[in-house]
Amino acid sequence: MLSSFDYQPRTRIVFGCGSLSRLGELAVAEGAQKILLVSDPGIVRAGHVRRAVESCEQVGTKVFVFDEVEENPTEQHVNAGLTVARREEVDFFIGVGGGSAMDCAKGINFVYSCGGEIKDYWGVGKATGPLHPMIAVPTTAGTGSETQSFALICDAVTHQKMACGDPRGACRVALLDPELTVSQPPAVTAATGTDAIVHAVETFVTRPRNPLSVTFSREAWKLLISSFETVLADPENVEARGRMLLGSSYAGIAIENSMLGATHSAANPLTAEFGVVHGVAVGILLPHVVRLNASVVGSSYDELAKLAGLSVGGRENFGEPLAGYLEKIFAKSGLPRNLAMCGVTEEFIPKLAEGATSQWTAQFNPRELNQQDFEMLYRGAL
Repeated sequence: MLSSFDYQPRTRIVFGCGSLSRLGELAVAEGAQKILLVSDPGIVRAGHVRRAVESCEQVGTKVFVFDEVEENPTEQHVNAGLTVARREEVDFFIGVGGGSAMDCAKGINFVYSCGGEIKDYWGVGKATGPLHPMIAVPTTAGTGSETQSFALICDAVTHQKMACGDPRGACRVALLDPELTVSQPPAVTAATGTDAIVHAVETFVTRPRNPLSVTFSREAWKLLISSFETVLADPENVEARGRMLLGSSYAGIAIENSMLGATHSAANPLTAEFGVVHGVAVGILLPHVVRLNASVVGSSYDELAKLAGLSVGGRENFGEPLAGYLEKIFAKSGLPRNLAMCGVTEEFIPKLAEGATSQWTAQFNPRELNQQDFEMLYRGAL
């Protein structure tokens, strides 16, 4: 039976090689006059920020750059960017970079537009009024933040990720230029690509999934698995880069409409406690989560396996073809393949499991998992 849904697309998607040159045109069309461009030092060194600024200045807008974002931005990064936004009295935001830059730009926008501090927006629908328009320009193919209304900001003390989401926080435009992703270091390509694949798989089976979200999950999966190994072996392949970028954005749309599950619940404590890169954590955990969920959604997993060209067995083998396939392609990334390689030891598992159980995304997993289930998951991945 088809489940009901309410889909309201909020983000225009502009895709194509060289499309960064259109940034100024698109910003002006959305009313930009004084822009805060949020990015990080690596993107500045790659030259992408300079090109973005030039595109905007050519159409008469003023651009102020905040380029101090780091991986897993905290409220300190938000506050630093907020100082610039308030000083220059900007009316528009642009995030150029990976998920961290885009999320930080959204976080600054929440506080700049509505007041208070970023933790006030932890949850869903906490904005007290309209937010300023924003354009997202991803330079990695992974998080899908450009097509989501959520900003993930870490607590600087506890390192817990605060998911701040509101429909009014969605970007007006997601500008997808595959050429920008070629500059990614190999480890970033691997980790972000892994993250995108995990998004496609998780959103395909979450409890809130619906016919529309499943469509985006499925199309994301097809784009991503057809190009992941190619971009690892041939980083200059712009066509494959484009498929990864578009697949990542499709998976972001799926997240917006169906949320995530146990893989992300279990990954966040690993980042908080051990500093495990997010893409590494989810890549290690996903095959084990697939095996745990298979008794509930195994036929859906088999559908994904078939799309990957795999043969599947009967109910007694639900999920195993997909889990094995994921382990195989993730192994080619060169990233750590188990938690022990990330410094995790048995003694920390109960604390990690307690943290995973309390994560917001746990409630959307197709199979309800308790702390003992998460402990079993971590031990399997150790």
